[in-house]
Amino acid sequence: MTAPRYTDLVVSLPATVPFVGPEALTRERGRPFRARLGANESGFGPAPSAIAAMQDAAGDAWMYGDSECFELRRALAAHHGVAAENILVGEGIDGLLGNLVRVMVAPGDAVVTSDGAYPTFNYHVAGFGGVLHKVPYRDDHEDPSALLTRAEDLSAKLLYFCNPDNPMGSWHSARIVQRMIDAVPDGTLMVLDEAYADAAPDGTAPPIDPGDTRVIRMRTFSKLYGLAGLRVGYAIGAAPLIAMFDRVRNHFGVGRLVQTGALAALRDQAWLRHVQAEVAAARDGLREIAAGHGLHALPSATNFVTIDCGRDGDFARELVAALRERDVFVRMPGVAPMDRCIRVSTGPQEELDIFDDALGACLRALG
Repeated sequence: MTAPRYTDLVVSLPATVPFVGPEALTRERGRPFRARLGANESGFGPAPSAIAAMQDAAGDAWMYGDSECFELRRALAAHHGVAAENILVGEGIDGLLGNLVRVMVAPGDAVVTSDGAYPTFNYHVAGFGGVLHKVPYRDDHEDPSALLTRAEDLSAKLLYFCNPDNPMGSWHSARIVQRMIDAVPDGTLMVLDEAYADAAPDGTAPPIDPGDTRVIRMRTFSKLYGLAGLRVGYAIGAAPLIAMFDRVRNHFGVGRLVQTGALAALRDQAWLRHVQAEVAAARDGLREIAAGHGLHALPSATNFVTIDCGRDGDFARELVAALRERDVFVRMPGVAPMDRCIRVSTGPQEELDIFDDALGACLRALG
């Protein structure tokens, strides 16, 4: 009996998981979390109108979803002032990034990102044989100049840039981002991850130019729209690039109820504004909590706050583990010097109160 014949590339890869999910941690611990503040979900929930729309559509779940996501793409196009041909809907930004790397990156191709930036993108690049080249953050921000220089030096296929940024919550102005797009080297595609754009202040995202072949922009319903459990995101790009995805994507990967929920959520901009206000208030609350315990909260344009613990990564890891023992789920950056911090998602006041109490107890215990 012969074993499956895996590809050499797959055999060479380590068995890695970009993020260990809270459900896995719950099973490992044997009890649920009291405060789920680690995955940057929206504890404020989806729009009631989106819930109702999915409930009404539940009886149609026996049918596959529209393989072209026609209504959702048309609504997103109108929302952003572009054509439907400039919109691609996929299984969250993670799924879109996987297909983008599949379209663009052959084994050995150079890809540039920041050291400590979104690890799922790195996971996809490694999975298709690309070679990652990383530049460090500068002052807790991604470094546009260094990223562009490295991309030019390497003739990189992709340059990944997240604005606002995860895991630090920092951001660059629309003016700087546009200058970066204008300076993208020939032959390089800039991947502008705007997962947190809905939480950012005005003047963070540059205007969308649907004909610009130098950049593809990624957005999601997982954050402020409160639909992380549906796994639905979208890309905005030049029509020829968007069309290339039809050669590799899972055409029925976005289910019927998913499309219904996302469409209803997009139409309910009043709920989005409500959540934006809740997130802003929770960010203020997390800053006050941090200060109350002698810690420093970094400025944030996202739905989370990164808190500087004032020590090193070993201490931050101990703090994350101690909070977990007290049934509070948070995460932290994985690369020094950012790993001196913990990252706490915004959420309802009752969960912030639980975090506040647990943080004080953990800090006292760790000394």
